Amino acid sequence: MIQLALISEGVNTWPVYVAQTLGFWRDHGVSVTFSVTGSSIKQLDALKKGEFDIGFQQVDHVVRGVEQSFDLFILMAQSHAPELSLVVSADIAAVLDLKGKTIIVDDANTGYSLLLKKLFAERGLKPTDTLFKNVGGSQERFDAMKNKEGSACFINPPFDRNLLAEGFKCLGTSGQFFPSYPGPVAAARRSWAQSHREELIGFIRGFNAAYAWLQNPQHGSEALALLPSHLQMDPVAAQRILEKVYGQPRPVIDPKAVEEVVNLLWWVENKTTPQAKAEKYMDLSFLRDA
Repeated sequence: MIQLALISEGVNTWPVYVAQTLGFWRDHGVSVTFSVTGSSIKQLDALKKGEFDIGFQQVDHVVRGVEQSFDLFILMAQSHAPELSLVVSADIAAVLDLKGKTIIVDDANTGYSLLLKKLFAERGLKPTDTLFKNVGGSQERFDAMKNKEGSACFINPPFDRNLLAEGFKCLGTSGQFFPSYPGPVAAARRSWAQSHREELIGFIRGFNAAYAWLQNPQHGSEALALLPSHLQMDPVAAQRILEKVYGQPRPVIDPKAVEEVVNLLWWVENKTTPQAKAEKYMDLSFLRDA
């Protein structure tokens, strides 16, 4: 039994629903259960402790864990980088208008919060000009924005569109601001992976089969039906995302993109230690065997 952890749900977790419902993991000899943690920090801590076997994380989480001497590694790409929207309240017309405002984030020191800090600095905001409020995953950020707990957040579909329908505005997307930044990855502990090699290979094969199934246009209507109803995604929007996201080649790990994350992390945290190459944080042998 493989315990899989998701920070939040959305279109990037579509292959999980497919693999689980259509039995792709079962076909490759593994049983998988998944949990939604709602917090990247909570998830990473649980992964380090062995409470989960595999976690879908941002690259910086894995880099930080490795630098803290935990035996984590990136084993494959989960998805292409999501088009997170910088959603803001109606009174905000530009990034500089966020001076003195509260920014809703998963965690201020991880994930896409790092990109927000970089974006704000490039637009002339100092670190002390905004207050980052940690609330958790996509659903939690959506609720916080609706409750007017902050003036801006980075958030993924369908939550961004639902906020826009509530009168919020979009200043741009993560893809527009940072076109080469990598998407989420699958991470595990090296010790667990070595002792569960065949299970991990089966997991990768099942996930890849689900991804390939989603890329087949003939499966469009069935794929839409597999999205959980609690995501409340408009069918037309979901179809558009399906065609865009899964019309692309299966995402791969690019060492240069991993090193871009390392550069960003060193910049945000003012690290003075030498930066390592991407290989320190990756092991693609399981992916190659799959």
